[in-house]
Amino acid sequence: MTKPSIAFIGTGKVGSALAILLQAKGYPVTAVASLNRSSAEQLASQLNCPVLSNHEAAARAELVFITTPDRNIASVAAEIAGAGVLRPSQIVVHTSGAHSADELTGVRETGALAVSIHPLQSFAEVQAAMKNLPGSYFALEGDEKALPLARQVVEDLNGKWFTISAADKPIYHAAACIASNYLVSLMHFATVLYTKFGLGPQEAFAALYPLVQGTVANITKVGPTQALTGPVARGDSPTIAGHIRALQEHDPQLQELYCILGEYTIKVALEKGGITAPQGEELYKIFRQK
Repeated sequence: MTKPSIAFIGTGKVGSALAILLQAKGYPVTAVASLNRSSAEQLASQLNCPVLSNHEAAARAELVFITTPDRNIASVAAEIAGAGVLRPSQIVVHTSGAHSADELTGVRETGALAVSIHPLQSFAEVQAAMKNLPGSYFALEGDEKALPLARQVVEDLNGKWFTISAADKPIYHAAACIASNYLVSLMHFATVLYTKFGLGPQEAFAALYPLVQGTVANITKVGPTQALTGPVARGDSPTIAGHIRALQEHDPQLQELYCILGEYTIKVALEKGGITAPQGEELYKIFRQK
């Protein structure tokens, strides 16, 4: 099957990784554009394509990717729509998890189609993004006529896709932030506590990491509910009370976070069936007394 020509406006981690991977899958990259001229030239040299202005790049491709920071998507879309270069046969895509295809301001008015293709993955740098994208899930949302090509793109990346509505985008993205960004914060939380008794940050992480790996392996095997272990899962009130007292002495803010997480974990423990409703009520009282 002939692959559509593609152009990228925005040459950060996600845009660069997608451009390189899709070119390798047979998608002709006709141009790149970016406010960061250096990154654009670096990517263009890898792809053997020109660096053009936003509207010039958009004019050259059948599939136009806007892979800028979220805050710039609407203005870039409005710019290329207003330049009169978009055609009814074109599809414009953004890769934001937080915004719907409606963020592509002015695109539909030109007759072009709008769609969002969000990779459910985190990207620390380009090489990691290229490694992590294949096998990842992608959330698709936008114009019905654009979805077949969006699905093709994901499948060519060896990814898996699901579709969501524009109204579901905020809760979808919140869940992704919890699973990724807040996991980082939780690991920071835990390693900070280990430094309280003398371990350095790197040693603290090294000590905790095998526990995290084991937990993720358990979740993979039996799911998050059945993988729950620990004092809340056992209804071990004295141990939890001891944690709360110790955290109060160190940092009341960390104690507050511990208790909020603990209250949520009671719900998981009840769902698992590891504790009874009366045990759950006792734990709620402990977490709320602080």
